[in-house]
Amino acid sequence: MTQSELVALICASHQRLLGVPLADPALSTLAAARWLAEEAPFCVLAHEAGVDPRFIFANRAACECFEYPREELVGLPSRLSAEAPDRAERQALLDAVASKGFATGYRGLRIAKSGRRFWIEDVTVWNLVDEAGVTQGQAATYRRITPHEGN
Repeated sequence: MTQSELVALICASHQRLLGVPLADPALSTLAAARWLAEEAPFCVLAHEAGVDPRFIFANRAACECFEYPREELVGLPSRLSAEAPDRAERQALLDAVASKGFATGYRGLRIAKSGRRFWIEDVTVWNLVDEAGVTQGQAATYRRITPHEGN
């Protein structure tokens, strides 16, 4: 799947499940892919389906948040975005999304490459469902990040 096809899937699934566009619908698929990857003022991440899914998309804002270059964040097992004690909570969220299609209002503790801990807040997570109805993974977006007091 190309970057443009992946972004189209992310945007179409968000629109279908949440009823609101993630990117300006007036943009072409290529322009929306470029905007979401490089210019969006909010974080967007996506991971593949599977037992131990890996990130397949991370926009510039998410890479900066997690302190990884895109080529390192994409391919990283998504469970590593949370510390071990916080992974059960993260997995419960992902399981809820798997059964319902999406979840909103999530808050979770995450860890950057440097070890810096931070809260992601007002998170929306949704399934990436292709035109054939097959779930290809999950995506998340969030606009608010706050430092963890223990840093």
